[in-house]
Amino acid sequence: MTPLKPIVLDHPLVQHKISHLRDVNTGAKEFRELIAEVTNLICYEATRDLPLEEVEIQTPVALAKTKVIAGRKVAVVPILRAGLGMVEGVLTLMPLAKVGHIGLYRDPETLKAVEYYCKLPVDIEERDVMVVDCMLATGVSAIDAITAVKARGVKNIKFLCIIAAPEGLKALNEAHPDVQIFCASLDEGLNDHAYIVPGLGDAGDRIFGTK
Repeated sequence: MTPLKPIVLDHPLVQHKISHLRDVNTGAKEFRELIAEVTNLICYEATRDLPLEEVEIQTPVALAKTKVIAGRKVAVVPILRAGLGMVEGVLTLMPLAKVGHIGLYRDPETLKAVEYYCKLPVDIEERDVMVVDCMLATGVSAIDAITAVKARGVKNIKFLCIIAAPEGLKALNEAHPDVQIFCASLDEGLNDHAYIVPGLGDAGDRIFGTK
């Protein structure tokens, strides 16, 4: 199938917050808050296609015909550990969404993703799933995480990230052409250590203050 075209948000608020995320002088507290805020805006765009149904609501003035989300169940699955920083931004908009976790780390020698943890809601196959991670660099972790989610029977998956590299977008599109990708910035590319340039550094370390 033809891969779905990635959606890169160009909203001024998103770009303003991304600038502060990139700043080396932004501390862990502000960095975490910005990650949640940017994720909230990405999630807003990613849920644009949620189906609606018409209901009748009694307002203080009159009976109104209005619309509500038509009962779709959602789960958010962060890739540990940086993806944890994005969960709050999703749950702010969809507090009833369930949360799963996938633990992957990148082998520094092979650059391949190694899975060490996977815990998903028992009814995950009945849900629309948002896999989230701050950075889409080589795409290896995202590809493996989405493969793990699909292996549990999930049919409708979206991938949300803050910063993406062209190499990661290409790899993820080729591996999972049915997965819609949403990101806040498409950067120049990867350096020799597979870090996104200009990027924002190690998102996990900056979120949790470990470096």
